[in-house]
Amino acid sequence: MMLWNDKPYHSLDYELKKIYGEKIYKIALDAGMTCPNRDGTCGVRGCIFCSAGGSGDFAARKDSGETSISAQLEQGKQYFHSKNIGRRFIAYFQAYTNTYAPVARLESLYREALDEPSVVGISIATRPDCLDSDVLSLLDRLNREYPNKFIWIELGLQTIHERTAVLIRRGYPLSVFEQAVLSLRERSIPIIAHVIIGLPGENKAMMLETCRFLAQKGINGIKLQLLHVLRNTDLVELYQKKTFDIPDIMEYIDIIISCLEVLPPDMVIHRVTGDGPRNLLLAPLWSLDKKRVLNTLHQEMRRRDTWQSKKQRRTNP
Repeated sequence: MMLWNDKPYHSLDYELKKIYGEKIYKIALDAGMTCPNRDGTCGVRGCIFCSAGGSGDFAARKDSGETSISAQLEQGKQYFHSKNIGRRFIAYFQAYTNTYAPVARLESLYREALDEPSVVGISIATRPDCLDSDVLSLLDRLNREYPNKFIWIELGLQTIHERTAVLIRRGYPLSVFEQAVLSLRERSIPIIAHVIIGLPGENKAMMLETCRFLAQKGINGIKLQLLHVLRNTDLVELYQKKTFDIPDIMEYIDIIISCLEVLPPDMVIHRVTGDGPRNLLLAPLWSLDKKRVLNTLHQEMRRRDTWQSKKQRRTNP
């Protein structure tokens, strides 16, 4: 059985400890962005699963009202220091679409985070249709100006299936994602793809197709996120009408294991479950016990004697 330290998959924790020799903690930030799927550019209601917080419900600004990146980073550091943990951090631009602003503003925000001595790098959550040439040039320049820090781009793909993409109101075709990946790879900027497990209308085979697609695209990392039904989202109506099934914990574990088995061994697994805000989460409620989910996953992978990449198709990108 192949292991990365004590896990049968190449976890982010493993990768960061290998590089930095210690645990690195992530501080979620709200940079005050919006999204083209909310401001009328390609939609006004967002993706059907997205809360009013724009996936940034755990960002520092949400709790404190702080607007500056430095203040949010300080708040995040104090949270970890109060637990006597954390010396170095990742600044995670999480809420909404974090390349969707004038380039001068983006540069100021990114530099503010990169200039913080305890920050080892920044991770920028965005949409592949919000990476124009000016934004790419900025990312390329900062990537070269800060050689001792990293810049990651997190792209919300969710699925490769166009029918599902239309249903969830993603707002762009798969070809846009593919072009974004090519543009970022040309500039040696690492890419993390977000995939949602359990989207309405998708079966296990379709979810595996998405993972196999990403396995061949030179993606550096992946977040496997289970579908959360959150209050005040348009997904609630579909859920209440029982138009799709929410997997139970063992069904979800089975899908995650199959996904991991087809991913290459060097792809970093940033997430295998997800954190839904307790005050918003309607389903699946079993996901609130994150430790149980992870322990069950690890136990089941050991029982099956399987690991990340065990069933990977060995073909060239």
